[in-house]
Amino acid sequence: MKKNNSGIKLWKKAKNIIPGGNMLLSKRPEMFLPDFWPTYFSKSKGCTVWDLDNKKYYDMSLMGVGTNILGYGCEEVDTEVQNIIKKGNMSSLNCPEEVYLAEKLIAMHPWADMVRFARTGGEANSIAVRIARAASGKDKVAVCGYHGWHDWYLAANLNDDSNLDGHLLPGLEPMGVPRNLKDSIVTFDYNNLNELEKVIVDHKPGTIKMEVSRNEVPDIEYLKNVRSLCDKNGIILIFDECTSGFRETFGGLHKKYGINPDLAIFGKALGNGYAITSIIGRKDIMDFAQKTFISSTFWTERIGSVAALKTLEVMETNKSWETITKIGKSIRQRWLKIADDNDLSITIQGLPALSNFMLNYKDMFAYKTLISQHMLANGFLASNAIYTCICHEEHIIDEYFHHLSKAFKIIKECEEGLDVKSLLNGDICHSGFKRLN
Repeated sequence: MKKNNSGIKLWKKAKNIIPGGNMLLSKRPEMFLPDFWPTYFSKSKGCTVWDLDNKKYYDMSLMGVGTNILGYGCEEVDTEVQNIIKKGNMSSLNCPEEVYLAEKLIAMHPWADMVRFARTGGEANSIAVRIARAASGKDKVAVCGYHGWHDWYLAANLNDDSNLDGHLLPGLEPMGVPRNLKDSIVTFDYNNLNELEKVIVDHKPGTIKMEVSRNEVPDIEYLKNVRSLCDKNGIILIFDECTSGFRETFGGLHKKYGINPDLAIFGKALGNGYAITSIIGRKDIMDFAQKTFISSTFWTERIGSVAALKTLEVMETNKSWETITKIGKSIRQRWLKIADDNDLSITIQGLPALSNFMLNYKDMFAYKTLISQHMLANGFLASNAIYTCICHEEHIIDEYFHHLSKAFKIIKECEEGLDVKSLLNGDICHSGFKRLN
C-alpha cells in the first residue's frame, strides 16, 4: 500500500488551496484511511472505481454517497444525457422536461399536487423549510435527523453545540450562523413520542421536519402519532427522503407505511449521479413558494431533469428497489455470520439498502480503519457501511466477504490482546466533524 499514491499527493495539494480539501465531508480520506485512501477517481462503471494510478477497486462502500442505485455510468441514463447535451443544456427558455418530471413525481405520490426542483439536498431542505415557515406563519422548526449544512439547520447548535450530535454527525459547529437564529430550531429523538409531545407543548413549532428512517427501524405507530400530532396542532410535516427515497419503494419510504407528509424531499438517487433534487407537496402549502422568493439560475438546467426521467424509467422497469433491498438483507446476514464465527459483538443499523455495522468495542474506529486498510489492499473500497446498487453482483459480494472475514479474524485477535494500532499503517479514521479541522 503506497502512502504516496497520486490521489494522496493531490489531496495534500488540495488541502492548501481548498478549505477542508474538498466539497463533501463524507468523501474526505480521513473518514476512511488517512494518508492511504486513493481519494480521487479517474473513471467509474457499475460498482467499480479506478483511481488516478488506474488501480481498480470494487466499491463496497458509499456508491457516490448514495447517488447511484443503478450503478456508475448506467448506459440508459448516460445515453439520454449525452443526447440532450447535443441539443443544448441551457437557454433563455425553460426545459420542458421539468414539467414531465413534476408530472411523474406527482403520479407516484397522489397526495402531492405540486413540485419544485433544485440540484442539491441542502438546497432542497432549505427550500422546504422556507415554504413551510411561510405557510405556517411560524419560525420555529422541530427536527429529527440530518438535513444539510444551511443556517436554519445548524442554528440548532447555537444553544448547545451538541444538540445535533445524535443526528448523524457529532461536533457540527455553528460558526458563522447568525446568533439571532438561536431558539429557532429544536431537536427531538427518533421513536420518542413523549419527547416530541413535550417539544410541541414547550416550543409550539410550526413545522416538524424528519427523516422517515436513518439508522433505526421505523415504528409505524410512532409515525402515525407524529402525523396525528401535526394534524391536531396545525403543524406542517416534512419528510426528508433525500437518502431513503427509492430504496424500498418506487418513490418515498413513507409509501411503504401509508403515512403521507405535507411536503417531501427527494435527491441523491433521483438522477443516478446527476444533480437533481425535488420538493413535492400539497398545493395549499406549495403555493407559498410564490409568496416568498425562491429562485436560482442553475435549477433550470436540463441535464438533471432528463437524467431523473430516465432514471425513474429504468428503476420502474427493473424494480431496482427490490434488488438493492434483497442484496442489502443478504449482506447484513453475512455480517452477522462472520461476526458470530469470530465471537464478535456487532450491531447493524439502517435500511437494508443503506446498511452499516458497529463492532461493540472501545476500539471501533481503529477497527474501522483496519477494515478499510485490509480491504483496500485487496481491491475494495470499504469501511463499515454499504449503500447497495443493482451492480453488486454475487461474485463481487463473495470476494468481499472472503477478505472481510479475514479482517474480522484479526479484530478478534486484537480483542484477545493484539495491539490494533501496531497493525495500522497510519492514523485512525475520524469519527466526526471536529477532528477534521
